[in-house]
Amino acid sequence: MFSIGELSRRTSVKVPTIRYYEETGLLDAPERTEGNQRRYDAAGLERLSFIKHARDLGFSIEAIAGLIELQDHPDRSCQAANDIAISQLSEVRGKIKRLRALEKELVRISKGCDGEGVTGDCYVLASLADHGLCHEDH
Repeated sequence: MFSIGELSRRTSVKVPTIRYYEETGLLDAPERTEGNQRRYDAAGLERLSFIKHARDLGFSIEAIAGLIELQDHPDRSCQAANDIAISQLSEVRGKIKRLRALEKELVRISKGCDGEGVTGDCYVLASLADHGLCHEDH
């Protein structure tokens, strides 16, 4: 059995986040001691590790809830889990595309300033003040 602090140390998930996962139903409420301290078993540790890994991969709380629901029913088809993963992959690819556009625009803006002038004539500041100076939508 693990205390909430030990669970936190083993998973690198902060204590308030563990409590939040309990409140949202992602993590089952643990047994409590006579002193009302939480005590987690190995299944709780495994579930929290699953949640953390999914969060590290960018899955939303809702997607993780869906994955946990599927995990709790091992006889179901894994198509739904695959659909959730494909959806996450699509979101990540969209973010990468937006980040590449941001990178391109920031490179262009930063090249427009040699750092030699005064802020009143600074291309970086002018570009931030006037979105019309941007070459691409971002």
